[in-house]
Amino acid sequence: MANRNIVVAGLLALAAVPAEGQVLIRVGDPARATYSELHEGLRRGTPAADSACAVLRERRPAVLWRRMRVALAGEAVWNDAPLALTRLAELRDGAYADSAAKLSRAIEAGEVKAPPGQDPADLLAPLRAVALERARAARGDAALLRELLALIPTRQYGLGEAWVLGRLGRPASDSIRARFLAVDDPELKVRYLTLLSFSADTSAVPLLRRVYSAPDSFGVPPRYASRASDALLWIGTRSSLAALLEAREQARARGVYAAPELGRGGYDFLANDSSAVISRTGKWLTEWIEELEPGG
Repeated sequence: MANRNIVVAGLLALAAVPAEGQVLIRVGDPARATYSELHEGLRRGTPAADSACAVLRERRPAVLWRRMRVALAGEAVWNDAPLALTRLAELRDGAYADSAAKLSRAIEAGEVKAPPGQDPADLLAPLRAVALERARAARGDAALLRELLALIPTRQYGLGEAWVLGRLGRPASDSIRARFLAVDDPELKVRYLTLLSFSADTSAVPLLRRVYSAPDSFGVPPRYASRASDALLWIGTRSSLAALLEAREQARARGVYAAPELGRGGYDFLANDSSAVISRTGKWLTEWIEELEPGG
C-alpha cells in the first residue's frame, strides 16, 4: 500500500484476498457471529480473543497509541498495531488524529521501520481511517458520505475509506447498493459489491443472497461473487448466515461455481468458501445458525 489513496484492482476489486492493515473484527456480540481478518479461527474466551477485546474496549487514546508503537517496535505482536489504530479511529480523538497524520507522512517518506517480515505501509489504511473518522465528527455523516461516494468511480480510495463507508450505516449501504445495481462496468460493479462487505447493514441481506446464488444475473463474474459471501459473514446475524447457507445450496444445485478454474488448492470454489467461514468466524455456518438468536 505505497499510496494510501489508491486501491489497485488486485486489492479491493479483483483479488480474493482479505484487507491488510485495516481491521474487520467482532468479538463478544451475542447477536452476531465472531469475525476476524487478523486471526485464524478466532473463538470467544481464548487468549487471542481476550487480548483483542481488551483493545476493542479501550477508551484511552494514549494507551492505544502506545500499544501500536510497541508493536511497531517489535516488542509486541504485530496485530496489535492495526487493531489499536482501528480502535483509535472509533474514538475520534483530535490530538491523536494529528499524530496519525504525522506518522502517515513518515511512513510514506520511508522513515519508519517495522519488525522483520512486516511492512509499516500496512498501517496507512487504519491511519487514514483515524483521519476520516475525525473528519466525520467535524463535518457530519452526510457530507463525508458524499465525498467518499464520489471517490469510488475515480478508483482514488483505499481500505481506510472502505472501512469508514461501512460505518456510515444504512444511508451508505443504500447508496452503494443502488450504484451496484445501476452500473454496467464490471470492475465498478465488483468494487461496489466489495464495499458492501465492509457494512453490517442487515437490509442488504436479500440482495447479497441473490448475488451469491446467481452472480451472472447481476453481471458479476462468479470468481468475485465471494464478495457477497464476505458481506453476509460480516453482517453476521442468524438471518444473514442462513441466507448465505441457502444461497450456497442454490448455487451448488445450479452449478454456478462448478468450473474447475474457480477452484484453488485442490478444492472447488464452494469448499474454499466454506473454509473461509471457519477461518474468519471459528465455526461452521450451521453451528452459528444454531447458536445465534433468531432475528436480525
